[in-house]
Amino acid sequence: MVDVKILDTPLDTDLCLRQAYDQQCGGVVSFVGTVRNETQGRKVRRLEFECYLPMAQKEMRKIADEAIAKCGAAHVVMHHRIGTIYPGEAAVVIVVSSPHRTAAFEACQYAIDQLKITVPIWKKEFFEDGEHWVSAHP
Repeated sequence: MVDVKILDTPLDTDLCLRQAYDQQCGGVVSFVGTVRNETQGRKVRRLEFECYLPMAQKEMRKIADEAIAKCGAAHVVMHHRIGTIYPGEAAVVIVVSSPHRTAAFEACQYAIDQLKITVPIWKKEFFEDGEHWVSAHP
């Protein structure tokens, strides 16, 4: 099962966990990426995410399918938020379930790494003393 969504409302981590749950899966791994309140010594006021929605959804689906094929995951849930997000709020939630933990960890790591590299979602940081676009590549 794959569920990918791009939302302009707060992300529901509990819902993502429930969607990935499967009694045949002994490993469930989640990643929740939240907005930090400080970056390189500068106080973050907010982030704004924009995306090219059709391509972003297509790329997220491709990543989820690859995580299943390459890592042996059973279920992949990937939700990303767009719009204005404040420190402490979730920007991305990824939940992966698999019969065994190793595959779940590998698939979750693969999903977040590929999302940051290939999905056309752009992030702008707003500080007390300015703003700038952030490179997607870690």
